Amino acid sequence: MTEAQRPRLAYHLTEGDGPTIVFLPGYASDMSGTKALALEAWARENGRAFLRFDYAGCGESEGKFEDQSLTDWRDDALAMIDHAVEGPVVLVGSSMGGWIMLLVALARPDRVVGMVGIAAAPDFTDWGFSQPEKLYILQYNKLERANPYGPAPTVYTRRFWQAGEASRLMHGPIAIDCPVRLIHGQRDPDVPWAQSVRLAELIRSDDVQVTLVKDGDHRLSREADIALLTRIVGDLLP
Repeated sequence: MTEAQRPRLAYHLTEGDGPTIVFLPGYASDMSGTKALALEAWARENGRAFLRFDYAGCGESEGKFEDQSLTDWRDDALAMIDHAVEGPVVLVGSSMGGWIMLLVALARPDRVVGMVGIAAAPDFTDWGFSQPEKLYILQYNKLERANPYGPAPTVYTRRFWQAGEASRLMHGPIAIDCPVRLIHGQRDPDVPWAQSVRLAELIRSDDVQVTLVKDGDHRLSREADIALLTRIVGDLLP
């Protein structure tokens, strides 16, 4: 189910009525996270088609994490949409997955009929790194940061960072016309919630709504957060 010369991707497809909901994980995350599994359970209970998968180098998929870039993972998402499912899709992107969601929608406007961003983080290679960090990546080819969500440090490579810089979207109108829903916690320490407000302004579609969760963190994985997510996804489906 992958393009030529790309690592083989692990995925789980739940058959059901379309459009197929496609979950796009965040950076260094995988398809076994709380939100992906909760959405899958909701889809199964409601007879909806649902796809979750791991980007190359992540989770159960083949490949080495540090060999991958943002555009590689975008291409993984495109490969899954092109080969694993048929018909229209609704993309649900978490953090970096929200950036990939936008890139996929621009590449497949005929397939993407709706999008839900959870703390969407487009262009984070720009605003998410200090100038010294950017220079460090360029000089030493990778940067490690303490990971608040696990014991191993989070690694960012020069390859990933440069692909991100070449894929920035927040500099002008974004030619997406489908319905878009953006959810963001106002206590998110990683992605400022104002990013979602700005993104809503830039997306060309008039059917864009932003939901702010005042006490919400970056992950938005609490029971109430999951209930909000499934309600928004359900309301977006025809």
